[in-house]
Order: sequence, then structure tokens, then C-alpha cells
Amino acid sequence: MDEKSSAEVEVEVQVAEAYAGQVSEGRLRAMAEAALRTEGVGGQATVVITDDAGIQELSRDFLGIDAPTDVLAFSAQEDAGAFVVAPEEAEYLGDVIVSYPRAVAQAIEAGHPVEQELNLLVVHGLLHLLGYDHAKEEEKARMWSRQEAIVAEGGRRG
Repeated sequence: MDEKSSAEVEVEVQVAEAYAGQVSEGRLRAMAEAALRTEGVGGQATVVITDDAGIQELSRDFLGIDAPTDVLAFSAQEDAGAFVVAPEEAEYLGDVIVSYPRAVAQAIEAGHPVEQELNLLVVHGLLHLLGYDHAKEEEKARMWSRQEAIVAEGGRRG
């Protein structure tokens, strides 16, 4: 096992009750963990699958944008300050919040399965937690390339 794939990762997946039968927590967890390992990052993260109202509330309260979106990423690292993690504890990276209805609509538009869209959105959110951005074209090209490669690799593993 190479250094990147040996990074200690743990991802908790929480799915809103309304979507529990439509979302495989295990597959999303495996994709998220594969993404972190591929990037050579150890740590913990939480993935939440919610509805448009839930993600809109978070977007309004934390970003000042009163509209639903497909994915939000809240890094635990930005405000860590002088907080020190015990050596035996994995570093908490943050939370990725995904709107299931948005994932369904985007999957239909793209002509691929909802599971593939969920994977893409989760990886996209995790890459934001790891410092990737897409404000500039060069950044966007780099981020899109990474997320496509990770989703493709994760799909082969799963």
C-alpha cells in the first residue's frame, strides 16, 4: 500500500429520512474515503444528504445567500486557530452538505445515474475542504480534473 492510500480516514454519512431508501450510505462513505486517500489526506469528515430547504437555510445563515444550491462545504480548518488535536485523534476536516433534489435534477440533466451525481458532489465538497477552489479558470480546470479522476477511480473500486 502506498503512502497516499494508507492515510487514516473516517467519514460519517447522514441521510435525511426522506431519502434513506434512495441513498446508499455505504457507497457514499466509500467514495468519500477514497477521495481523501487519493489526495493523501487523513482525517474525519461528515457528509449530509438533505433537501433544498435544509441547504438553503445553511446557505442563508452561513453564507448570506438565501437560495438552495447543490453542495456546500464547511471547513473545520479555517477557524481552528490555536486548537490542538490529540495525537491519537484524526483531524476533523469539516462537513459536506448535499441537496438530494438538486442531485436528482442535475443527474437527469447530465444523463447519468443519481448515484454518480451524488459521488461527484461529495468529491467536489471534499476537495473544497482540502483547499481546492474554482473562482479562476486555472483553479477550476485543476479542481474539475481532480474530481473527475477521483470519481472515475472510486467507481472502479466500488
